[in-house]
Amino acid sequence: MRIGQNPVKVSRPPLPPPQEVTVVVVNFIPYLSGYFERSLEVLQISLESLWANTRVPFDLLVFDNASCPEVRDYLLEEHRAGRIQYLVLSEKNVGIPGAWNFAFQAAPGKFVAFADYDIYFYPGWLEAHLQVIETFPKVGMVTGTPIRPPVEISFSTLAWAEREPEAALERGVLQGWEDYRAHVLSLGFTEEEARRTYREGEDIRLRYRGQEVFVGAGHFQFVAPKAVLQEVLPLPLRRAMGDERLLDRRIDERGYLRLCLPRRYVQHIGNVPSEEILALAQKRPAATPRRMPPRGRRWLYTLADFPLVRRGLLFLYNRIFHLYYKRVSE
Repeated sequence: MRIGQNPVKVSRPPLPPPQEVTVVVVNFIPYLSGYFERSLEVLQISLESLWANTRVPFDLLVFDNASCPEVRDYLLEEHRAGRIQYLVLSEKNVGIPGAWNFAFQAAPGKFVAFADYDIYFYPGWLEAHLQVIETFPKVGMVTGTPIRPPVEISFSTLAWAEREPEAALERGVLQGWEDYRAHVLSLGFTEEEARRTYREGEDIRLRYRGQEVFVGAGHFQFVAPKAVLQEVLPLPLRRAMGDERLLDRRIDERGYLRLCLPRRYVQHIGNVPSEEILALAQKRPAATPRRMPPRGRRWLYTLADFPLVRRGLLFLYNRIFHLYYKRVSE
């Protein structure tokens, strides 16, 4: 039964058009301890940098993969404040592929700017991505910091560059050391490992019509035309993480270019924000001294640093973490 007329139907107010760019953030913070102890802080830093440093109009879509109540309360508060335009609260963790299948199809914009929840955005990041998409033909995805992804998922990019008269390729250690260091330290590399892999690795720089980029892209952050993503979806739901590179391969197999910006416009934070990120976020001075353990417990830290003890403790921690993570994500 209906009584009266729906006032919206009678007045017919105009619908606001979506922005051309939809920023999609996928979030999974199941609890605030152990590995995820500072993840809510990381998420807050990431979103604050997005809001502060993005001048191009955009809509924000956050897909939350069954996070803990504290994280959901924060997201709901930002949604009520109008800072998140679309908020999806999944009842269970559907993994990165499941979140991509939903969010990339649901995004109303012509372009999708994807980021994991632990990405810091620098001023001008979105303009730089869009300029590459406008300059190069048939762009599939652009990542906002130089990385060195496997060459085998960039065959289409290299093939196009080799047959395009206006394109020029250059190989060597070409990206800036600080950009490389910031990225690999966020992945868990030591300072020594970072210096060694920087010297031993190879970048492939591509120049075309006055625009400089690196060959390759990363699935932790990128901007892509929505039409390209629709071609390669849906992705199979086999596991929560580990199948993300299938997206890279499908885009490459369809002949699209996968590119990186020549310097750092975004930065992967990881599960603990660095002093540099904290300073940028104005959370703490960059020169904060390292805290020493309490005097009475220093022997424990010394013991834990012995290789055999360290290896055993890390193995135990890893087993406990995986058992708990599996239970949370099922």
